[in-house]
Amino acid sequence: MDYIIKALIPIIIVTIVLYGMLKGVKVYECFVEGAKDGIKICINIFPYLLAMILAVTIFRESNAMNYVIDFVRPAAELVGFPPELVPLAIIKPLSGSGALGVFAEVLKKYGADSYIGVVASIMMGSTETIFYTITVYYGAVKIKKIRHTLWAAIMADMSALIMATVMAKFIVF
Repeated sequence: MDYIIKALIPIIIVTIVLYGMLKGVKVYECFVEGAKDGIKICINIFPYLLAMILAVTIFRESNAMNYVIDFVRPAAELVGFPPELVPLAIIKPLSGSGALGVFAEVLKKYGADSYIGVVASIMMGSTETIFYTITVYYGAVKIKKIRHTLWAAIMADMSALIMATVMAKFIVF
């Protein structure tokens, strides 16, 4: 069984190439054209991606996160959102890798089966790295006006945070 699992990706690639050849497609030429298009997209996206990464790094390294957490904590407590998860709720829209680090710390400190651990797990699965996604995809197609998309994405994330809190109560209690 282990051999089949290790051979699965090469089997898929060979199947795709054989299928293309049977259909009369010039597989190699199509691959090269796709690679050229991929390089062009990477070059177009790079400035937007660099700006986003730089902004997230400056935000994290400037300790502005601590001020934002202190500002948001009373509101989180008021609505029943675990204040321990405020850092995760703030960093997740900005950085997926940063959110994974915060998530790992939460699980280590509170445990995966605790209420806080379950809420954090649901949050990780139901929220998105909004700013990264908008930067990459809108940058690729050169859309500059993101106003409605941003507010819709923020509302979707807020809904996900509320539902994570509510659903975790059903799961844990």
